[in-house]
Amino acid sequence: MSKPFAITLNIGSSLANHTGSWRNERPVYVNRMPPCNNACPAGEDVQGWLYEGEAGNYEHAWRNLTKDNPLPAIMGRICYHPCQTACNRTELDEAVGINSVERFLGDEAIKQGWQFSVTVAPTGKKILIIGSGPSGLSAAYQLALKGHSVTIRESSSAPGGMMRYGIPAYRLPREVLDAEISRIVNMGVRIECNTKVENADAAFAEGFDAVFLAIGAHLGKRAFIPAGDTARILDAVSVLHMTADGEPPLLGRRVVVYGGGNTALDAARTARRLGAYEAIVVYRRTQEKMPAHEIELKEALDEGIVMRWLSTISRVDEGSVTIEKMELDEKGNPQPTGQFENLDADSVVLALGQEVDLSVINGISQVTVDDGVIEVDEFLMTGRRGLFAGGDAVPGERTATNAIGHGKHAARAIDSWLQGETFVHAHRPEPASYDRLNTWYYSDAPKTVRSKLDGARRASNFSEVVQGLDAETAVFEARRCLSCGNCFSCDNCFGVCPDNAVIKLENGKYEINLDYCKGCGICANECPCGAIDMEPERS
Repeated sequence: MSKPFAITLNIGSSLANHTGSWRNERPVYVNRMPPCNNACPAGEDVQGWLYEGEAGNYEHAWRNLTKDNPLPAIMGRICYHPCQTACNRTELDEAVGINSVERFLGDEAIKQGWQFSVTVAPTGKKILIIGSGPSGLSAAYQLALKGHSVTIRESSSAPGGMMRYGIPAYRLPREVLDAEISRIVNMGVRIECNTKVENADAAFAEGFDAVFLAIGAHLGKRAFIPAGDTARILDAVSVLHMTADGEPPLLGRRVVVYGGGNTALDAARTARRLGAYEAIVVYRRTQEKMPAHEIELKEALDEGIVMRWLSTISRVDEGSVTIEKMELDEKGNPQPTGQFENLDADSVVLALGQEVDLSVINGISQVTVDDGVIEVDEFLMTGRRGLFAGGDAVPGERTATNAIGHGKHAARAIDSWLQGETFVHAHRPEPASYDRLNTWYYSDAPKTVRSKLDGARRASNFSEVVQGLDAETAVFEARRCLSCGNCFSCDNCFGVCPDNAVIKLENGKYEINLDYCKGCGICANECPCGAIDMEPERS
């Protein structure tokens, strides 16, 4: 005679243990959108490639990452990582150093010589991309993967756009830029430099099936400033471009930069590296209102850049600049005070923002321009059928990461349009919020900080300032990820279920045996990453 269940502990020996009939709620495994993925303008599967990275599967991680962003070594250096701002770990200690791990994977790919491969047959479709900045390169990569023939035309002598001509080498070494661009060229993408496209519409007559405008914003804004005939005034975009071309301008020993963005700080830091012993940034607002990123300001101050807050330039003469002090009114806006001061200056560099050169669309009546940028629809197509635009040339945030996202989106829209279809975005799951996590299970793990060269020493040359992680620290940083909203096979649900209702599957996932689950919710409460929901029992 068989023994009672209480004695045998054989779950199947007693029908009375089928406690599913008691249940009014059932656990359901869910996949939520991690905040890092949700915040990435390039649409990277951040949590996915971090998971591969923490296991030491560097090439798998890199290939996962580059499905959305073909330039990880570049973006690991210049992206301002909104993914980290959104990271849930900031509520626990500090954000995961996602950008640091991205750079490590990008550098590892260059070191190992990993390449992209096109696995589909040629489509016979030809696409012209005007501009070889991040948006153009991203679109070219995605389109090449689809089997299309891609040509990039670039007006400058080398590809890269503002990554080459607007970001100094101390932030982005040129060998890194060249390595990641060459990988895209190796896919069969043709880049024609020193080739300015006068009119985008003419490309269709050449036989191109679609055109993507990735022309960036390369024109420095000007402002009327009273100046003497011999005053030396330049714009920051030209200064950075000339320096990148190996023909830096003569700025003198004392340089004043007018502006408050990242370009202003790059111009001032470049001036120091070109021999100026004094570089002063004049900005009309307060530090809190400065559009430049905090890390850029800190590095500039470390290098001896002087900031003059609440100041504006009222006149430039040979050898001197007159600035007027400002004060905030009751609304927090700067107002002139009538108090003036003279600064010694051999040259003045204007960093007042950038504009788009729209000459390429002259005469194309279907294209609409508003506030200096090109209007596009949700698929980044202009009013001219087959003519798409993205990056800094269209409305939106002007960052390299945003441009990469535009390039990817445009490529998918172009591919669908060429097939007579409409591109449909994938479903976006609900976000994984911090309040769903059970952080008791996560140990304290302070963020790994990338080292930097000494401020005074680094200001004398264009060597890279911020150093990367090694394999040990990169893996450690990846392991700090909380896997918000997505199961990572920790076995918690399996271990805590009092009814043995959780079944482990061979793929590392789980399912619920509803015959035995009584809906107590312990598994959901004890899930570290919030990947289990309790849903009302179905009638």
